[in-house]
Amino acid sequence: MQKAQENSRDLVIVISGPSGVGKDATITRLKQSGLKFHHVITATTRNKRPGESNGVDYLFISRDKFQEGISKDEFLEYAEVYGNYYGVPKSEVRRGLANNTDVLIKVDVQGAITLKRKIPGAVFIFLLPPSAEDLHQRIRGRKADTEKDVGMRMGMLTEELKSLSLFDYAVVNRNNDLDKTVTMVKAIISAEKCRVNMRSVTI
Repeated sequence: MQKAQENSRDLVIVISGPSGVGKDATITRLKQSGLKFHHVITATTRNKRPGESNGVDYLFISRDKFQEGISKDEFLEYAEVYGNYYGVPKSEVRRGLANNTDVLIKVDVQGAITLKRKIPGAVFIFLLPPSAEDLHQRIRGRKADTEKDVGMRMGMLTEELKSLSLFDYAVVNRNNDLDKTVTMVKAIISAEKCRVNMRSVTI
């Protein structure tokens, strides 16, 4: 196994939560705040949504290409969610760690559960909506999903919340208060860097 991180103050941070909770918006604001980290780009077989760019929001690849990556063990974790594959390329994580910087991974809850088993030394943060109704309005408001998709995503919420205890931290992402969410995430990162016994991750 390749050694990826040892005796370092650099962290692997996993941000997860229900679909529509604001994971992308939080990461974008973290970048704008000046926080330095390597953002791991997730690979997916789903279609691009309006405004998304390949290599920025996701690595958009074909189903055949993704399955080839699975056969070559190129993903730290992968899952089929809502009929599409999502996966974290090992090369992306290793590249960030090799540059001696914090690595931030955004995954759905199912992916975070897998990562918890594979890299338990990472910092796991669960973003929560203020309420189920708030999440429902957010998903419908982005106008990127059919009513069937919205129903599927809301149906997953109860199951996803059952995994909350596997995470290290929970942060409520309230409407029109993204800066507070970002402040809390940055505080978590700062606190983790002050640990006497630092976390370590190997890949």
